[in-house]
Amino acid sequence: MFFVFSLLLAGHTRSQDAPYVIMISFDGFRWDYPDLVRLPTFDSLAATGVKAAFLKPAFPSITFPNHYTMATGLYPDHHGIVANSFYDPVMKKYYSIGNRNAVEDSSFYGGEPIWVTAEKQGVRSASFFWVGSEAPVKGMHPSFWKKYDEKISFNDRIDTVIAWLSLPENQRPKLILFYYHEPDGSGHQLGPDSEAIKPVLVDLDQKLGSFIRKLKALTFFDKINLIVTADHGMQTTPKEQTVMLYNYAEPSLFEIIEGYSPVILLKSKPGKYNEAYQALKKTPHTSCWESSGMPKKFHYGTSPRTLEFVMLADSAWTIIRNPAQKVPNGAHGFDPDNPNMHAIFYASGPAFKQNYQASGFINIDLYPLIARVLNLRPAAVDGTIDKVAGMLK
Repeated sequence: MFFVFSLLLAGHTRSQDAPYVIMISFDGFRWDYPDLVRLPTFDSLAATGVKAAFLKPAFPSITFPNHYTMATGLYPDHHGIVANSFYDPVMKKYYSIGNRNAVEDSSFYGGEPIWVTAEKQGVRSASFFWVGSEAPVKGMHPSFWKKYDEKISFNDRIDTVIAWLSLPENQRPKLILFYYHEPDGSGHQLGPDSEAIKPVLVDLDQKLGSFIRKLKALTFFDKINLIVTADHGMQTTPKEQTVMLYNYAEPSLFEIIEGYSPVILLKSKPGKYNEAYQALKKTPHTSCWESSGMPKKFHYGTSPRTLEFVMLADSAWTIIRNPAQKVPNGAHGFDPDNPNMHAIFYASGPAFKQNYQASGFINIDLYPLIARVLNLRPAAVDGTIDKVAGMLK
């Protein structure tokens, strides 16, 4: 019956009883931040819906790979956004989050984002700054989308989302992905375990509360499912815990060095493979693997974009390339098994149980979860509905 219902959809013709999903990502919101200070909006979400013990990111636990994983249900190695910046040796092109041409180039993006799945099956979608939505993946954008501009305030973003939801029923999006860059920036600058992070969390709680109050004013609020989550957590990185890469592996050994601590992707110069690999393996407080020999738990290394070697700093350590490089007070990108890399997950609405404590799960399962709530026929993904079905009514 589920498949028949999906196949009957034609164009944007969902009935007025169709559910809504709004997923908000607060970049870098660590799983235990709600334990540091009272956050009444988050507490209310837990009481009226579902709170998971944690959301585990994919490797590497950084922003662009994980937001696109959350959208596609695929590991970064499978959808292609393997880092915030990387080189594709097949296309002979560089990708970087600050490169507008690259960000909008659909050839970098694999998989099928949830908004493409939705649009193909007659469900209008919208993205406010979600990774991948600025490129026509599979020839499609969401019905509504924005080019990234961090200067747009959270309140203005809220007003835009409410405006989308205030459109006539047959025009408004039923799926909205909504991104905000805090508390990631503050976690890097202030450190995730500092007292100074607490006011930032309180402010985000209040902003979220304002958004929910505006959602409650909509006549169809009882059909809205709200997911509040994040891409990764944050680790305190003491400035004395740094290792100088070029003290052990000279840059002259390498043709390409991409990325920043804690994950660096490297390709050796012709004839220097073994020498480069041995030098990298001797670098203290790090691990280095040949891409083809990555531990299976990382689900990483088969894409040519991971180059020849993958270097990972030990937890709480920072790899620097020169003495002048600034070391942040907080960082992410470490092994996803590190609890400090884990993120929050809350969900509330008609599809979800109330006052339900769910087990932790991996973010590849978000795509099948959203597809189930919206009655969409999912694409083939790495995630599974089995791990998250228990939180649904």
